[in-house]
Amino acid sequence: MSLASLIVQLINGLAEASTLFLVAAGLSLIFGVTRIVNFAHGSFYMLGIFVAYTLVGLIGASGVGFWSAVLLSALLVALFGALVEMVILRRIYRAPELFQLLATFALVLILKDAALYLWGPEDLFGPRAPGLAGAVSVLGRRVPQYDLVLIVIGPLVLGLLWLLLNRTRWGTLIRAATQDREMVAALGVNQAWLFTAVFALGCFLAGLGGALQAPRMPANLGLDLDTIGNAFVVVVVGGMGSIGGAFLAALLIAELKSLCVALGVVSFGGLTVSMSKLTLVVEFLVMAAILVWRPWGLLGKAQALVRAGATVELPLLAAGPWQRRLGWLLLVLLAAAPLLSASFPYLTVLLVEILIAVLFAASLHFIMGPGGLHSFGHAAYFGLGAYGAALVVLRLHLPMELALLIGPVVAALGALLFGWFCVRLSGVYLAMLTLAFAQIVWAIVFQWDEVTGGSNGLVGIWPSAWATSPTVYYYLALACSVAGVLLMRRVLHAPFGYALRAARDSTLRAEAIGINVVRTQWLAFGLAGLFCGLAGALFAFSKGSISPEAISIGRSVDGLVMVMLGGVQTLLGPLVGAAVFTWLQDLIARETDYWRALLGAIMLALVLLFPAGIAGFVEGLWRRYGATANGSRHE
Repeated sequence: MSLASLIVQLINGLAEASTLFLVAAGLSLIFGVTRIVNFAHGSFYMLGIFVAYTLVGLIGASGVGFWSAVLLSALLVALFGALVEMVILRRIYRAPELFQLLATFALVLILKDAALYLWGPEDLFGPRAPGLAGAVSVLGRRVPQYDLVLIVIGPLVLGLLWLLLNRTRWGTLIRAATQDREMVAALGVNQAWLFTAVFALGCFLAGLGGALQAPRMPANLGLDLDTIGNAFVVVVVGGMGSIGGAFLAALLIAELKSLCVALGVVSFGGLTVSMSKLTLVVEFLVMAAILVWRPWGLLGKAQALVRAGATVELPLLAAGPWQRRLGWLLLVLLAAAPLLSASFPYLTVLLVEILIAVLFAASLHFIMGPGGLHSFGHAAYFGLGAYGAALVVLRLHLPMELALLIGPVVAALGALLFGWFCVRLSGVYLAMLTLAFAQIVWAIVFQWDEVTGGSNGLVGIWPSAWATSPTVYYYLALACSVAGVLLMRRVLHAPFGYALRAARDSTLRAEAIGINVVRTQWLAFGLAGLFCGLAGALFAFSKGSISPEAISIGRSVDGLVMVMLGGVQTLLGPLVGAAVFTWLQDLIARETDYWRALLGAIMLALVLLFPAGIAGFVEGLWRRYGATANGSRHE
């Protein structure tokens, strides 16, 4: 590779960095002031590129028309963002952060289907920017003129944001709210309108970033999740709430990606490494390294590693007689469910999916609820368990029974490895490190064709002969799920569980009475990974195949949705949430092409009506009205 090629590739990286910065800066502003982890931020970026495509067609592709369409697109996205903030998000500011995440994820589903309805499923290619369709020669290589314009736009927006935040009263209020928003409200500032304005500004930057990409890439429905993952990485690497940090992180990540592309294949002492493949995961490698070295990001401020929140968790008490009776009744009904298979042939298949989801969600809740450790990458252990079991069967030719033991152990080892780093962080930084590790696992699985089958996955993963019947496999899944849930429940009521909850509620007090907080939380990661791996192994045998989708961000988010939907403050929450979410997803997907929007609307309604989750709401009523009267104790 020549020096000229390397320089040109790095110039292209600067153009990518500008777009990445625009999206990340908006996300950082919103989080800094409102403390909302806005999962829908990538959707506003997606809307920006779709709206720009439409407006260029309406206004015309002339110079004035194109740039007017870009700015107008960003403004329309900002107005829509302000409407969303006033109608929906303003109602949940005092809810726990994870419920806000659930609400914004519901928005992702709704906006994706809205875009599908308005623009269709096909990729839409916008026109080139007038007068910038050509290229200029740099060291004998051609660089698109439009990329040079983007390189200028990024620093220009950074400068304007600096002036806004440091030379205006409104900017002073934003910086003050980032430090102490309650104090800002106490001084008489209208906090509601400040939040609305900041959210609109963040959406404007996201929409602008999307609109500017219209000449460079097609508008498609997958941009939302692809973009939000990269934006989260940039914000966390730069430091939450730091605009300068976001710019520095965007430059670092974009240039490293460009460098990987430029280097291509590199040989080290006979070992050949394809650097271009690292582009799928380089940002997550950078994030993992930065967070391990500097947990608060490059330009972020150090925060106390305290996980205890303002919300006081209710104690987890042993189930009383009525709860036990209801549990036995439910178990009897599940055992009798195959009797209905003649009338409902699909019933056992759906129930297997629900049981696997229940085990997956319960393992996530194990570290999220009692442990207070928020994970955005729990699908890593699900995938490790699934691939571990699949490889045992396909490569080692061992029976399913051993695979169901080895797969979870592989997942537990992965959880212990990742957890050793994760438990040293807290809050959003911990969650993002779990996401980084999950994406690293996904990239390895996606590209290791010789072992994992790459993007095609592995097929032919069938149960042993005695379990090939759908009914028999259903009972196997039922036994594994019930055993897994009961074992986790038993651990939480054991001394280890009390130590785990003590570490969550007050790290300093737990350490003062002799609890090794880091070790306790680290072991909790391993146990959660073990049971999550069991769910993954059951999934692989139920489907007969496994693909990298099992480790995708989407599956991790599904787990979060299940836990939040049921309620994070109760042991029944993940069980109810997993069952309701899986059933709704299956039911709605078969009824309409726009099932995501309907599912998102239902989730949003549940969040607004039951901020403690479905099971949390019911348990709250039980605690308040019925339980103490008969002397029973409650979960």
